[in-house]
Amino acid sequence: MIRVTRLNGERFALNPDLIERVEAHPDTVAFLVDGTKYVVKESVHEVLQEIREFRASILATSYEMDRGEYHGAPAAEADTTVVSSVVPFPSREER
Repeated sequence: MIRVTRLNGERFALNPDLIERVEAHPDTVAFLVDGTKYVVKESVHEVLQEIREFRASILATSYEMDRGEYHGAPAAEADTTVVSSVVPFPSREER
């Protein structure tokens, strides 16, 4: 999920896999595949950067899991109400 800001200052998370396109007219509007539109404070460039960082984090986490180096999210990002049950993949040498 990426974090964006409504024009009233409210922050919310948006699933980037559901974004069809992002346009600026002059406010930035994210159009979802189901027709929903969100007007956000971030520029088109910032939204695209958030999407790139989100997708890169998925690849980085999967790489860590594959290498057996994954130890969960940092404390600042971890949700304290949910306990992770992720089991690291065995390293390639163990297969």
